[in-house]
Amino acid sequence: CFLFLCLGDCQLHTSCGIQKCTTDFVSFTSHLNMALEDFDLEFCKALRAYSACTYRNSKVCRGNLVYHSAVLGIGDLMTQRNCTKDGPTSSTNPEMTQDPCNYSGHTEAREHQGGKKTLPPAYLFCGLFGDPHLRTFKDHFQTCKVEGAWPLVDNNYLSVQVTNVPVVPGSSATATNKITIIFKPYQDCTDQKVYQAVADDLPAAFVDGTTGGGDGNTRSLHIVEKVSGKYIEMHARYIGTTVHVRQLGHYLTLAIRMPQELVVAYEESQDLQLCVNGCPLSERIDDGGHLPLPVMGKLLPQGDADHPQSLYTLETATTKCHEEMKVKDIYFYSCVFDLLTTGDANFTAAAHSALQDVEALHPRKEHWHIFPRSRGDALGRDSKFFVSLGLVCLILVAFL
Repeated sequence: CFLFLCLGDCQLHTSCGIQKCTTDFVSFTSHLNMALEDFDLEFCKALRAYSACTYRNSKVCRGNLVYHSAVLGIGDLMTQRNCTKDGPTSSTNPEMTQDPCNYSGHTEAREHQGGKKTLPPAYLFCGLFGDPHLRTFKDHFQTCKVEGAWPLVDNNYLSVQVTNVPVVPGSSATATNKITIIFKPYQDCTDQKVYQAVADDLPAAFVDGTTGGGDGNTRSLHIVEKVSGKYIEMHARYIGTTVHVRQLGHYLTLAIRMPQELVVAYEESQDLQLCVNGCPLSERIDDGGHLPLPVMGKLLPQGDADHPQSLYTLETATTKCHEEMKVKDIYFYSCVFDLLTTGDANFTAAAHSALQDVEALHPRKEHWHIFPRSRGDALGRDSKFFVSLGLVCLILVAFL
């Protein structure tokens, strides 16, 4: 409370600079979030700067009651936060502080206040596509069954849940047909916003009909429709997060980029997050990142209208996927895997779009491509090798 006593009283003591000291302190701390691990460090810097400002004004403010209240309050706060009297202080240019609803500006603000260069915030990427294939925040690649509803992300700022349904009758292979995203309320930047997409219904608005959250002028959270009914992006500036949702065929894909310090901000009860910890072992189809080996031959019996009889062999699936993806990384092999599993060419577009999302959102270009090591029981070798062996078998995929 002592921070704001000055609003009226200081006008009577124009030579006393306590009001400027208080205003600077508020500017230094207004963007800080108690949930983040560097809160105490930055708060102590601001307190030391506040204390230094009051010391510089000690003579002219000698008879000012607000000044003495501020000095006592600073001491109490430094004790509560275990701040040392000596150490770095916030910058004397608080006007450089960015607005609290722009996460990318937080580091710049801390840099200006601390007077030294700081590392930019670390971002992580997670994606889900196809049959379904999961790339975790740790860049682990897995192929899973996970039928039903599963949490991809569940932290203090964001929740993402996907629902997966069987793709081929008689098989445990699944794909995503529903995505629910909850942006949790955050200061004055946004109230809670819920987005939901289901197969054949990819809206460009939240469930309440709005396309953004918070002040419409700052656009701290907003949805951008890139391709009507097929591709939308969500940009949450206040938490530095971007989400891509696409519909390809009858199924959905998702990609997300989020700051590492926010990804790890969750309680113990929220540890079942596929993007964080991957799929449970009981739900894994792959073997340590390697897909079961599909080999050439006609693969599926006559299916329904959505999944006609597959005419893909290992050779033709490889050719089809190579038309879209020139690099034979895990996305290429996932494409081959999905074509042999489902016979649905839309999964080729899903794999290609998933790689495009990686290139748009993954922070480290050298990690865009993941290359599986060659293993005799995995789809990681050059398919021509297997064609030359003349192997003709039915695919045993997503096993019964």
